[in-house]
Amino acid sequence: MNKPALNIGLNHKPFIIAEMSGNHNQSLDRALEIVESAAKAGADALKIQTYTADTLTLKADTEDFFINDQDSLWKGQSLHKLYQLAYTPWEWHKAIFDRCNQLGIIGFSTPFDETAVDFLEKLDVPMYKIASFENNHIPLLRKIAKTGKPIIMSTGMASIGELNDAVNAIREIGDNQITLLKCTSAYPASPKDANLRTIPHMRELFGCEIGLSDHTTGIGVAVASVSFGATVIEKHFTTSRADGGVDAAFSLEPAELQSLVTSTEQAWQACGKVSYGTSANEEGSMKFRRSMYISKDIKEGETFIYGKNIRIVRPGYGLQPKEIDQFEGRKASRSAKAGTRVTWDLLG
Repeated sequence: MNKPALNIGLNHKPFIIAEMSGNHNQSLDRALEIVESAAKAGADALKIQTYTADTLTLKADTEDFFINDQDSLWKGQSLHKLYQLAYTPWEWHKAIFDRCNQLGIIGFSTPFDETAVDFLEKLDVPMYKIASFENNHIPLLRKIAKTGKPIIMSTGMASIGELNDAVNAIREIGDNQITLLKCTSAYPASPKDANLRTIPHMRELFGCEIGLSDHTTGIGVAVASVSFGATVIEKHFTTSRADGGVDAAFSLEPAELQSLVTSTEQAWQACGKVSYGTSANEEGSMKFRRSMYISKDIKEGETFIYGKNIRIVRPGYGLQPKEIDQFEGRKASRSAKAGTRVTWDLLG
C-alpha cells in the first residue's frame, strides 16, 4: 500500500506519535501488538529507537556510569545494563516498519549514532527523530540532515544557544523540514515544568513547526499544548502499564491514546480563528437571547412606556435592548398586538 502522508502544520489536526521505546519488554510479538494497538487508537505514527548498549555508552564500573538520582525510575542501574534492557533489536526493525505500513501509520525511529542512520537508510525510513539527549551531537545531526528527510527534534535541557547550534547544523546541510518538540527531560515529568508558553516563542525564534514530547502522566498537558500551537504530540505508549517496562510508568495505554487523539483534534478545532458575533450554529440560540417586544396591545399614536407596553424579553428577534431609550416616551406609528417584535417602523 502507499505510504501514509506526513501532514504536520497548523492547518492539520495534531500529528500523534506513539513512542514504543523499551515497552516491548524484549518480545517481538509484544512490539507488533503495540504497533497494532497504536494504529487502532488512531496514532499517526509509531516510533522506536535504534541503538545498542555499546553504541550508546561504555560498559564501565565507575560511578559516572550508574544512575544515582534518588527520584529516578532507574536508580541503581548501570547505563549499559539499562540500555541492554530497553533497546529494540535491529533485526526487528523491518518487521515493525512493515506492520506500520500495513496498518497505514508511519513507522520511523530515533538513531543514536551514525551507524544507526546507515542502518535505517537501508530500511528507507520516511523521517527521523532526534532525542533530547542527542540534540548536542552535531556530527549525528549533520549525518541525519544529509538524508534530506524530515526531522523531528526534542529540545529537552537545551538552551536557546544550543538549539540554535543544532538547527543551524541541520539547515546548513540544506534540510529545512524541521519540527522542534518542547520537552521536559524528566521521567515522569511534572506538569509544572511543562512551560507550554515556550511553544509560540520557539515558533517565532526558529521559524518552524513546534510540538510537544510529553513525559507527564495522562493527556492534560498534551491537550493544552494544542492551544499554544503544538502541531505534533509524542507520548510513550504501551498496551498495559501493569506488564511493566522501562517506560511503562509514564506511558499511555490504548484507551488513553485514543482519548488523546480525539481530545487534541477537538482542541485544534476549537482554536479556530478570531471570531465575534453569531455563528451559523448559534442562530437557533437566538430564541434564548433578549430583545424588545410589544407586551400589551398598542394603538397608533399611543405612547411607548417601558414595562407597560414594551418590554425586554426572550426571544432575540426584535431590536436590541440598547435601543429602548429611542422608544421610551415616543408614539407608535401604527397599532401592534402583544408579541410583536419591536422594529424601527413602529416609531412615529
